Amino acid sequence: MLLSLLLSAAIAAATPFENSQWIGAPWDGEEFDVEAPAKPAPEFMKEIDLPAKVKSATVYVTGVGFYEFFINGVKVGDEVLSPNETSYSPRGEALYCDRIAKSGSCAISDENWRGNRVLYRDFDVTKMLKKGANTLGAVVGNGFYATASRRWVSPYGTPRFICDLRIELVDGTVMDIVSDESWSVKRGPIVLNDMYDGEIYDAREADGAWEKAAVRKAPGGRLLPQDGPADRVVEVLKPKTIKKLEDGSFEVDFGDYVSGWVRLKDFQLPEGESIEIEFPIETSGNGIYKYISDGSYVKEYAPRFTWWVFRTAIIKGWPGELTAKNIAGEVVNSDVAKTGDFECSNPLFNRMVRIWERTMTDNMHLGVSTDCPHREKGPYTGDLVAACVTNLHTYDTKAFYSKWLHDMSDCQDTLTGYVPNGAPWHPGCGGGVAWGAAMNILPWEHYMRYGDLKVLEENYFEMTEHLRFMDSWKLEDGTMLQAMTYYGGTEPFYWLNLGEWCPSYNLVSENFVHTWYLWRCADYTAKAAAALGLEEDAARYAAYAEEVANAFHKKFWNAELGSYDGGVGILASDGYGTGDGGGMGDGANIFALAMGVPAERHEAVVARVRAEFEANNGHLNTGIYGTGLLGEVLCDNGMADLAFEAMNKRDFPSYGWWVEQGADTFWEQWNGTASRNHPMMGGGLIWFYRRLAGVSALEPGYTKILFRPTPCGDVTWATYSLETVNGEASIYWKINRRGRLVVKTVVPKGSTAVLEMPDGTSYELGAGRSTHKSTN
Repeated sequence: MLLSLLLSAAIAAATPFENSQWIGAPWDGEEFDVEAPAKPAPEFMKEIDLPAKVKSATVYVTGVGFYEFFINGVKVGDEVLSPNETSYSPRGEALYCDRIAKSGSCAISDENWRGNRVLYRDFDVTKMLKKGANTLGAVVGNGFYATASRRWVSPYGTPRFICDLRIELVDGTVMDIVSDESWSVKRGPIVLNDMYDGEIYDAREADGAWEKAAVRKAPGGRLLPQDGPADRVVEVLKPKTIKKLEDGSFEVDFGDYVSGWVRLKDFQLPEGESIEIEFPIETSGNGIYKYISDGSYVKEYAPRFTWWVFRTAIIKGWPGELTAKNIAGEVVNSDVAKTGDFECSNPLFNRMVRIWERTMTDNMHLGVSTDCPHREKGPYTGDLVAACVTNLHTYDTKAFYSKWLHDMSDCQDTLTGYVPNGAPWHPGCGGGVAWGAAMNILPWEHYMRYGDLKVLEENYFEMTEHLRFMDSWKLEDGTMLQAMTYYGGTEPFYWLNLGEWCPSYNLVSENFVHTWYLWRCADYTAKAAAALGLEEDAARYAAYAEEVANAFHKKFWNAELGSYDGGVGILASDGYGTGDGGGMGDGANIFALAMGVPAERHEAVVARVRAEFEANNGHLNTGIYGTGLLGEVLCDNGMADLAFEAMNKRDFPSYGWWVEQGADTFWEQWNGTASRNHPMMGGGLIWFYRRLAGVSALEPGYTKILFRPTPCGDVTWATYSLETVNGEASIYWKINRRGRLVVKTVVPKGSTAVLEMPDGTSYELGAGRSTHKSTN
């Protein structure tokens, strides 16, 4: 008995995977060959015998790129596309130069990165095991670990798997079942799985011969518990319409533009015949979806190791008539709860919010947010900067963004402080200064939203290191112009040094935008230092931010125009992302007002902004970063009318123009070219929440709240609620029949608030509900 207790204690105290080995398929080598034909997803198996009933059992498990684990034929957990993506291992200089640089992507070296991680999950599987014979199994997909795409993602190696099953029986026996060469492996029926090429299931290959599993090298990353939310099937869509086409195929409309896959039910085909699904979308990236029959009846089938983007699906090869009982659209994304909700009397505004919400969740996968869920699937940090504030105030992204910050920390170059344009790093990720600025911006915005100092404690050093990198690109005049070269090159590489992006009209210069972000990063780093009680650092970085601001104001102020003149940005040779070259202005004055302009210039800058809007017939003239600032800057400088007019437009360029074109999601560019599922323009919607409805944080975590409703245009009522760390905070305001503003607020217990009415009156509010009316 004593021996059993000692063994049980030893296993409980042991580090997970201490005795486990990574295992893979013997037909694979260590390195992934991007030139070789697709290989089947390996399936692993081990049989165990338990001499008594199970008292407790926990399995620690992961696989790269993806895995599913089974006990007695039943999948463990409800997660899909697991684990979360990370920078699993050093790829090495050779991969960058030989496989990536030739494709024209943004090759950089990972030689001096801070680290790498592989994430695992643990599950209580006590009830899944039984006395006697049990079978453990796993299937491993390629994911981003072994993708064949050479442009967007350099592979790390071949698929591999690791597990550690800790069991205690009722008789005191303890067992530690680990992955090793005693496991068996076979070629499975998933004969193709790739993040870009799609998935093919060949049921004829389901009964392959078992072989001895091969022991594989461990990825270079540390094995750590998964810190981000898992992907799950979060919604199931029924077909809105099913239409039979002339060629016998079926067109199915699911009514919304989503990411995930289509599940097929109750079908049977002759052996060798197949069902293939095509998803008509505006860009590439979906790949193939194909099921090849072995002649048997199929109760249901859905893919497992990639996702598609679709509203409609073309079903080819379906036997007989296709009905709604045979097909469903399964929506898949990182499982984050909705914590913010906005609505108002303007139907266009409501529609804009709804389609952006769908865009955002379509792009939340594997613990990161992508730029688009089809063509690139890239975890761009610049898209994060553009949209994170709106996302923080719509979904519970506390763990989601904390995990992503760990990815950025892993990818930071410890010699220079550089943070790449994508994290985990995809060599296809172009970008520039505003991309790496995520390392400084997100921790502070996260802290303001949730009030948790941990995010600043974990990332403060990385913030200061990235600021050190930015400082290395300062010019003699005190402004910043980053000019990174291509790996091994000598000239600045366009796709590493972008500034503003996808403007409606004109592109402001990189020098202007880089300097603005140097100021913003220094300012936020100073604030983080103050919050952490680092007084000397706070003073030093605050002084640095002021120096940058002074240099900005000196260089870019045009006294003759009474305007900030950022100069003309560098256009890509193909004109990608650069606006149409028309209109007046480029959003430079919006950036300047967000920084804060000298008092003697304020009147002139406001007049210039009004002149630009008038010349543009009320349309915005900003790109992804300026648009994120636009509405709040306009309101804070007495131009709420312009904010309403720009947001209420239905012609080009505007969000409303997208809606008029039938958009289900946000687009990459104002003119609708390229991707039509891109969340980066969503930054502009924060105006709905924090200014039009009027709820914002005066202190971190919304422990002190500012209610400041801004009625404008034709909006007669608006409401916004947010689940804060102390509970729900909300506002509802309306203009009553007498033209008076009625405001109802809810302050959660543990918070206080200030209500500022448009008529100039203000109120100090404690916890609870209150109602106030304007005095006129």
